[in-house]
Amino acid sequence: MAGRTAILPTQTRLFSLTSRSNEEKIVKVPDMAESITEGTLKQFSKQVGDYVELDEEIATIETDKIDVAVNAPAAGTIKEFLANEEDTVTVGQDLVKLDLGGEPGQSSEKAKDEPKSPASDAQETSSQPEGGKEESKSSPAPPPKQEEKKPEPPKQESKQQPPKQESKPSKPSPEKLPTEQKPKVESPYGSREERRVKMNRMRLRIAERLKQSQNTAASLTTFNEVDMSALMDMRKRYKDEILKNTGVKLGFMSAFSKAAILAMKDIPAVNASIEGPGGGDTIVYRDYVDVSVAVATEKGLVTPVVRNAEALDLVGIEQEIANLGKKARDNKLTIEDMAGGTFTISNGGVFGSLMGTPIINLPQTAVLGLHAIKDKPVAINGKVEIRPMMYLALTYDHRLLDGREAVTFLVKIKEFIEDPRKMLLA
Repeated sequence: MAGRTAILPTQTRLFSLTSRSNEEKIVKVPDMAESITEGTLKQFSKQVGDYVELDEEIATIETDKIDVAVNAPAAGTIKEFLANEEDTVTVGQDLVKLDLGGEPGQSSEKAKDEPKSPASDAQETSSQPEGGKEESKSSPAPPPKQEEKKPEPPKQESKQQPPKQESKPSKPSPEKLPTEQKPKVESPYGSREERRVKMNRMRLRIAERLKQSQNTAASLTTFNEVDMSALMDMRKRYKDEILKNTGVKLGFMSAFSKAAILAMKDIPAVNASIEGPGGGDTIVYRDYVDVSVAVATEKGLVTPVVRNAEALDLVGIEQEIANLGKKARDNKLTIEDMAGGTFTISNGGVFGSLMGTPIINLPQTAVLGLHAIKDKPVAINGKVEIRPMMYLALTYDHRLLDGREAVTFLVKIKEFIEDPRKMLLA
């Protein structure tokens, strides 16, 4: 019995050591959001044979809303990719086979050689005559090369044969010529080339949502123009002080957000939504305001959300907008950053838009469009003065908002912007 107890621990320890050396980990497509079950595998950040640390990014998956990073669940060496770039992958699908353990910079070269062994062998054989052990074997190679140099005159004669062929009247038809040799027919209208590019998932989702909005909401747009003199003067006076004390660059988005929030106190339907089956039969009123701010990125327009904007001051709103804008440009927005939203503000004026009709971001009821500031002659107390003017556009769902309410809401925003001191009294 004593001998058995001495042998069993040794056997058990040997078995555990071999299992660790061969231990593998399958990296799966992570959960992305409740409403997102699949995405497009855009690229692998690593290669087969690379050593990755814990939580290091391995791949990027593009979804309808954001790019999701796939991180290593443990440190190890990438053994195999179980999917290809541009494949559609689903949550829980096997993505990468990972050999656990190893050390950085050692196992990567071996693993990289394994999938490329045929190519590497060919490169080695082609490079062997230059030096190394194969130099003695390659020594008889010069005689054949010299023999090839001797019959060069007949090769030159063969080069003189093409003129004889050119003199023949029969010529190959353009269809039989390779594409590179086909005669180029220049169009009298200039270049007429076309490129076909597959839409990314975010652009497809944007198109789907915008068309859904047009088909669902009874959209109507009302316009007004606002004198930006007072707001621009306030910003000019205090922007340096605010930047010095808080590090925040004061802009106009925070003022319009605050003005819209205050106007919602009188017109709460602007912050409401229609929900329910069959187009909706229930109005949901809210005592909080989550402002969706439209941000343009390379992949499309995204609308990250400033949560509980009604509880923030101008500097706080501006800080949140700046943070979300930076995350959007760096492709670091999360699903939580864009989920929800009760009212949207879109500033097309930064791109030079003079006037436009924004589209409602369902299930929201309204969207405020800001446009470019232009100096215009306006009548002030019976006199013509040049003032910086901006057109405002409010697109609203007429199913929930009547015209009187929508116009009243936009006029209140105009009043707050033209005299920002009123926002302290509202």
